[in-house]
Amino acid sequence: MNLNNICIILDHPDEARNIGSACRAMANSDIKELRIVGKKEDYDEEKVRILAIHAWYIFENAKFYSDIKEATKDCVLSAGTTRRRGKNRGRLILPEEFAEEADSIVEGKIALVFGNERTGLTDEQLDMCTMGVTIPTSNDFGSLNLSHAVQILCYTLFRKNLQDQHKDFRGYTPVTLDRIDSAVTCLTDNLQKIGFFKMPGREDMEQYWRNLLSRASMTEGEVQYLEKIFTKISGLSVKNQKS
Repeated sequence: MNLNNICIILDHPDEARNIGSACRAMANSDIKELRIVGKKEDYDEEKVRILAIHAWYIFENAKFYSDIKEATKDCVLSAGTTRRRGKNRGRLILPEEFAEEADSIVEGKIALVFGNERTGLTDEQLDMCTMGVTIPTSNDFGSLNLSHAVQILCYTLFRKNLQDQHKDFRGYTPVTLDRIDSAVTCLTDNLQKIGFFKMPGREDMEQYWRNLLSRASMTEGEVQYLEKIFTKISGLSVKNQKS
């Protein structure tokens, strides 16, 4: 995914401070293109600057449009964000699903459209987009601050991009149970060498370590380090007994 092809569109935001916070949220995720439906003179630039901090350049380079249709005319995909569902709103996808969709597009601008803080996107405005995205929130208090919604969507795209660049970024692969059993043998062999338990107690000890290590979801490097610790303890114990 090319994050340079992602543009954030704010439709008539009320608060200049929210624009600044949105700029900062975008910068956190390496997304730099901001488009605003509205007039630049309607916003207090000093309030934008205070909240944007070092992301002020995003607002400086922002472009202004008369409506969503004009703001997205050079885009190949435009997703309107909404928390409200309805028969006229079609199928709304999750942020992660949108990231997958955006990732499948090799070339062309992709727009994420956010409505006004008070009203969100109307059905008419959502119709100007090619799809709808929703962020699941509490039924008791579902409204997100504009900049928070921008942050969540931008972060989702940013993380998807990281996964594409670094295939292991999704986390790590825990060792298999077979590898756990091998480690358990190493640990209990060394415990037995230092007289930690008698032979009849070995089976219980092995079961204990197997359960513990499997729940820990350890990496290969962590298992090897644990094996080295127990091997060294055993070696030092034998050495001390001889001296």
